[in-house]
Amino acid sequence: MILIGERINAGFKDIARAIREHDPAPIIKWAKKQAECGADYLDLNIGAASKDPGDMAWLVEVVQGAVPTSISIDSNKPEILKAGLKALDGRPAIVNSTTADDEKLEAIIPLAVEYNAGLIGVAMDERGSPQDVERRIELGAKIFMAATEAGLPPERIFLDPILMPIRFMQDQATKVLEVIRQYTLLSDPPPHISVGLSNICSKTKERSLITRTFIVMAMAAGLDAAICDVTDEALLDAIATAELILNKEIYSDGYLQAFRLRRGTRSGGRS
Repeated sequence: MILIGERINAGFKDIARAIREHDPAPIIKWAKKQAECGADYLDLNIGAASKDPGDMAWLVEVVQGAVPTSISIDSNKPEILKAGLKALDGRPAIVNSTTADDEKLEAIIPLAVEYNAGLIGVAMDERGSPQDVERRIELGAKIFMAATEAGLPPERIFLDPILMPIRFMQDQATKVLEVIRQYTLLSDPPPHISVGLSNICSKTKERSLITRTFIVMAMAAGLDAAICDVTDEALLDAIATAELILNKEIYSDGYLQAFRLRRGTRSGGRS
């Protein structure tokens, strides 16, 4: 399972303030904490805190100076993505993300190719986020075909079927599970399949229980990556157990300890 740490995001007040004030302390704290928890990538998002591409470059440089973990550069603006990619020191990276909109595909896929990065493609277009299985599959396939035709191999492509808040759109979770199953059939080997896991528990009381239950179900359907709270020990234990049940790891009584040790010594993921 590829774990992408969600916490260095301007949607969090401490990170937004740190970006605006160029205060590296909160960035370094969360970079180290997520790296210690075994994140394969750290997602970096300047969000609404800044429109300056230079701030993304600064954010990348701060994180690179703190940990050796690979980086996911998160923006829907090509100029901000490019600034982050240019600041990289050569470690593996993911471009997060493009939609299926033609303009976005034409601008963002070449960046992933140029900088030898992975690419997350989100199953939406200029009409917004689809609510049905068929449209999600159509848009995911469009992104996948555009990326492979540009030279990206399936192992560097991540498709995101868009996870909705269960509190407000309860019927969408089972539809996402079906889309995940269908995405695994796109190629051999298939692309990676990723979700923004915390979306499902937005405004809910039992956040950790909901996320860990969904991710186990999604892993059984073919999910192999998630942007998530890597500091949630119960979530990581559920992932480790799901990998065991899915026969991806060999059983031992100490499998949880082995999982933590293995991830704790990992310095970066694969793109």
